[in-house]
Amino acid sequence: MQLGGKIAVVTGVSGGIGRATAEALLAAGARVAGWGRTAPQGLQHEHFRFFACDVRDEKAVNAACQATLADMGGAIHVLINNAGLGVAGLVDGFSTDNWKLMFDTNVHGLFYCTRAVLPLMKTQQEGHIINLSSIAGIAGIEKMAGYCATKFAVRGFSQALLKEVRSEGIKVSCFYPGSTQTNFFDDIPGTEANDSMMHPEDVAATILYTLQAPQNFLIADVEMRPLQPRK
Repeated sequence: MQLGGKIAVVTGVSGGIGRATAEALLAAGARVAGWGRTAPQGLQHEHFRFFACDVRDEKAVNAACQATLADMGGAIHVLINNAGLGVAGLVDGFSTDNWKLMFDTNVHGLFYCTRAVLPLMKTQQEGHIINLSSIAGIAGIEKMAGYCATKFAVRGFSQALLKEVRSEGIKVSCFYPGSTQTNFFDDIPGTEANDSMMHPEDVAATILYTLQAPQNFLIADVEMRPLQPRK
C-alpha cells in the first residue's frame, strides 16, 4: 500500500510502539488518527488528530470511529491495534479484576476497534489491519499467564480474521514483538527496560515495511526478538 494520503488509526498512541508507529506513518505521508485515553505529548503534525477513546468501551470506540470519518474524510485504510497492558502474578494469587482488565483491553478492545472499521474497509475493498500480539502469544511465560492468554487470543483472532476478509482485499497481519524498551515493564516486578531490548522505532519501521508491501501478497505473521538480550 502506498501510504501517501491514506488514513490510519493507531490505538494506544500516547507512547511506546503506538507513538513510534504514528510518527512513522506521518513521515510516510499518511494521515493518522490516534485513539487512546491519553494524547501523545508534543506530537504536533498537521495530519495528526487525537480522539479520546477507551478501547474497553464499545460505545466510545464507535464514537471515535465516527468522529474520525467526519473529521478526516470518510475513509479508514489502516488500523493498528496496539493498545494493551500486562499485569504479572501467580495464577493462584491473581486478581480477578486484573484478569478482566487485560482481557477487556487486549482482546475485547481489539475486537471493538476491528469491528468498527471492517464494514468501511469492505466497502472500499481495501484495508490493512495489524494486531500487536507478543512473544507471549507464542510461548507461555512464568507469572504472566493472564497476559499470555490474551496475546494467544490475539493470535487466534488474527488468523481467523485473515481467512474471513482476504477475499475482500483486506490484509491482516499479526506482530509478535519480544522485549521492547517501553514503559510496559514499569509494573512488571524483576524486569526493567534496558538498552539490549528492541526500540519502539524498530517495531514501527517493521510495521511500515509490512504496510508498504505490494497488494498482491501479504505478510501475515511477524516475530521480532532482540539480537543479544540481557542475560
